[in-house]
Amino acid sequence: MLNFEELDKVTARAFDFADLSGTPGELYEPIKYMMSIGGKRLRPKFCLLVYNLFREGFPEEILNPAIGLEIFHEFTLIHDDIMDKSDMRRGMPTVHKKWNGNVAILSGDVMSIMAYRFMARTYPDMLPEVLSLFSDTAAKVCEGQQYDMNYESLESVSMPDYLKMIGLKTAVLIACSAKMGAVIAGAGSRISEAVYNYAYNIGMAFQIMDDYLDSFGDVSVFGKKIGKDILCNKKTWTLIKAMELSDAGTRAEIGRILGMPAETRGDEKISAMIAVYKRLGVDRAALEEVEKYHNAGYGFLTESGIGKKETMQLTAFGDMLAERIR
Repeated sequence: MLNFEELDKVTARAFDFADLSGTPGELYEPIKYMMSIGGKRLRPKFCLLVYNLFREGFPEEILNPAIGLEIFHEFTLIHDDIMDKSDMRRGMPTVHKKWNGNVAILSGDVMSIMAYRFMARTYPDMLPEVLSLFSDTAAKVCEGQQYDMNYESLESVSMPDYLKMIGLKTAVLIACSAKMGAVIAGAGSRISEAVYNYAYNIGMAFQIMDDYLDSFGDVSVFGKKIGKDILCNKKTWTLIKAMELSDAGTRAEIGRILGMPAETRGDEKISAMIAVYKRLGVDRAALEEVEKYHNAGYGFLTESGIGKKETMQLTAFGDMLAERIR
C-alpha cells in the first residue's frame, strides 16, 4: 500500500504525461492553464488509493480514468467561475477573466468531452460500469450546481435543501472517485458500494468544513481570504445553521448584517457575522456535524468486509479531507 507521499508522486507523474494539447491553441491553452494553477487533485488520489488497496501497480487502465476525474472537476470550476462571476481561482485569474467568457465556455465544454475520453481508456470489461457511474455522477453534479444557482434568488434555504445541494455538487464526485478505484480493481459490488458511501459522507464533511473555514480558518494556513462567503451573502451551512439557532431578534440582526454593502463595509460585515456565529455556537456545531458525517462514513466500512489495513488507509485519507486545515 502507498503512503500519501508516494500517492502524490504517482498522481503528479500521471498528469505530467497526460496529453492535454490540441489545435486551435486558443481552445486548448486555457485547459492547460486551468490544470496547472494548483488544486490538490484529491479526486484522482482517492481513486488511485482505493485501486491500490486491491491491486498492485498503476497501469494506464486506472491512471487514465483518474486523470479524467480531475479534468471533469476542473471543467466544473471553469463554468462555476463564469456563473459566479469570480475573478480569481487559487490566487490566479480565472479562465474567463484571463481570456473571455466565450473562450471559457468552449474550453470547459472540451474538457468535459476530454474527461470521457480518458475515462473510456480502461479495461474493456469494466467500461460499461465505469461509464455508467461517471455519467450518472456528471449529471448529478450539474443538478447540484442548478440548485446552488436557484438558492441565490431565495431569501432563505432549509438545511435539508442545502445538504441535498452539496451532496450533489460536491460529495457525489468524491464518492464516484473512490468507487471508480474499487470498480476498476475488481473489488466487487459490496465493497464498491461501501467505499462509495464512505466517500460520500467524507465529501459532505469536506464541504461543511470548507464553510466553517471561510469564517473560522487561519488565513495564513487556509490559503484564502476569510469571510468571502459572508461578503457575497452566500447561503452556507454556517449561515443556515445560524438562522436555525436564532430567535427573532438575532434573525433581524443577521438580516442587517447581510444588508451591509461589501464594497464599503466589508471588514465590518465579516467581523459582525462571525461574532454572531460564535455567540450562537455555530463554530462548535459545524465541527460536530463534520464529525457526525465522518463517523457515519466509517460505519459503512466496518460493515463491508474490507480488511483492517485497507480500512486504516481509507480512514486516514478521509481524515485528511474532512479534518483538513487548508
